[in-house]
Amino acid sequence: MKQSGRYLLLLPGLLFLAIFMLVPLVLTISSTFVEDGSFSVSGYLNFLTDAYFLDILWTTLYVALLTTFCCIVLAFPVAYYISKVKGSKKALLLMLAIFPLLVSPIVRSFSWMIILGRNGLLNDFLQSLGMIQEPLTILYTPVAVAIGLVHLFLPLMIVTLVGVMENIDTDYIRAAESLGASKTTAFLKVMFPLCMPGLLIGSTLVFVGSFTAYTTPALLGGQQRVISTFLYQNAITLNDWNTAAMIATIMIVLTFFITGIFQKLATKLNPGGS
Repeated sequence: MKQSGRYLLLLPGLLFLAIFMLVPLVLTISSTFVEDGSFSVSGYLNFLTDAYFLDILWTTLYVALLTTFCCIVLAFPVAYYISKVKGSKKALLLMLAIFPLLVSPIVRSFSWMIILGRNGLLNDFLQSLGMIQEPLTILYTPVAVAIGLVHLFLPLMIVTLVGVMENIDTDYIRAAESLGASKTTAFLKVMFPLCMPGLLIGSTLVFVGSFTAYTTPALLGGQQRVISTFLYQNAITLNDWNTAAMIATIMIVLTFFITGIFQKLATKLNPGGS
């Protein structure tokens, strides 16, 4: 098949994306810059100077970044162990890691509500050990939202890192140790940089998913607003679609911006890109 013929195979998919995703997206974003029939950015200026919206935005960023960091810390040792296991045991461990994805986010969120509530399992357990006198307020806080999102997106980080780690030649680690590097130094100087491609992809998936998630923040956050629940409130409850479109545009821009930062950080930590 000629090269031009191969490109024609992409045409149906590109047309589908253009008609059903790109065009509506452009129309939605462009509508936010029109006010009384003329170009205006006053809506965005009002948003970016509104203390209530900025508080929601910082809370969303905090939850998304906290979730991403916790997923990295928790997934790295698990993924490293799974990548070194062979045969059916590895398949079993991967299945167990992926299993939470098969459970509805609503079911998982209600489970965490039972665990984290003032009269929940966690507070009852801590009080029975005498570690606390009064129940901790965890539910309906950003921390509760982050816990639920870690449970939701941790499998993505594990699977992504396993895919990278299992292809890293262990001879690199042995060579570093033979040259006098400790196991910790060999891991930080050799293993960790080689894992950067998987870490970047996993972090991007977790951050974008956490930043735009709705169900888990709505159930575990309560009155604690994040940008997705704020968007829903304006679009469905208040029927203010123009404001909702501006919120969606801000979400898109920030998602690309933070993803770009991840890319720059990964390039800096692993200049070779291998």
